[in-house]
This record gives sequence, C-alpha cells and structure tokens, in this order.
Amino acid sequence: MSQKILIILFIFLHCQVILASDPDPVQDFCIAHEAESGLNLQCKNSSLATVEDFVFSGVKSPGKFSETGLSATSVNSKIFPGLNTLGMSFVRADLEPGGINPPHFHPRATEIVFVLEGKVYSGFVDTQNRVFSRVIEKGEVMVFPRGLLHFQMNVGYERATILGSFDSQNPGLQRIANAVFGSGIEEGLLEKAFGLSPKELAKLRRKFASEHKE
Repeated sequence: MSQKILIILFIFLHCQVILASDPDPVQDFCIAHEAESGLNLQCKNSSLATVEDFVFSGVKSPGKFSETGLSATSVNSKIFPGLNTLGMSFVRADLEPGGINPPHFHPRATEIVFVLEGKVYSGFVDTQNRVFSRVIEKGEVMVFPRGLLHFQMNVGYERATILGSFDSQNPGLQRIANAVFGSGIEEGLLEKAFGLSPKELAKLRRKFASEHKE
C-alpha cells in the first residue's frame, strides 16, 4: 500500500472519530434496568419489553421553578429507560414572565428548541464571541450548535414553554456561573480574572456553590 493511500486512510479514520456522536445501536432497543445509573447501562431482557417502556409521561406539566423563573425537566435514559443507546434526549423548559435560562452549554450535543407557547429571547455565542440572538415565538425553532454557550429569557407577559431535543443520550450541562464560582477555582485567580474584591467573590461563591448542590 502506497504512502499516499495510507495518508488518505488515516485522514478518513481520523475524521470518522471526530464526527462521531453516540455509538449507533446494534439492536432494535436496549431498555435500561431502572435501578441502574451512569452511562454504561445494561439492557434488560428484550422479551420482557412492553409498550410502557417506550412512553414517558413526566413532562405533561411544569416541574419546580427556580429563583430565576425556570423549570426544566430533562428526559434522558436515567428516567426514561427506553431511550438507552438511541443517541438522543429531550427537555421541557418553562419560563415565568421575565424568567431566564442562564448562559450554559452542552459539551456533547447540538440542541434544537421549539417554542410551544410564548415569546423567548434566545441565542448563542460562537467562538469569536459573536452573539446570534433574536426573539422567537410560538411555532418557531432555533438550533444551538454543539458546545456553544446559549441562553433564553421570557420576554412575554405569559408563561413560555420550550421543548428541546438533543442528539446525544448524555448531552451534559455546564452553567457558566456555577462552573466558575461554584467550583473550587483558586480565589486569587477569580479576583484577578473578573476584577472582583474578596467580598464580592465570597458573595458569588455562596450563591452559586449552594445552587450547584441542589
């Protein structure tokens, strides 16, 4: 095999790894054992499957609202075992008037959102710090590319409801403020990075560290 062919083959295989998302399923379905947790969920015997394994009713209504006016119910393989190995997950988000979904990102998934009710200021920031944002209304859809910071705010006078879909069984979630101020990053670094006084930093750490534990 010539050196040129080897190089082409290497590039092809390398691209395949880069572009890969969740692994493709190797069987019709793999219903996770409900008692298990984590990413490597074992399949229960397929002969025991029923239609109820493929139906989830936990997003009929909003969940508990946070102090930011957000209620978010994630639908993933941990709570909906029928999703296991299918490479996708889902979220229902409700926003009170003026409520926000703070800046965050999903390291392992692209997200597409559909506005079921309301008017939502929605957008994302690319790696050149350009903001792509606008108000989206009932019936409109917006996509957030994988790994990019994004956000939403209800700018209407009624509660807004958003449905989101991910191209990963485990998209991951990092909220920016919680990741920065709710973690154990050295105080001196944060004070210099954000121009904060020790008192200001301590206040932010108390707020976001407590949110991180919820």
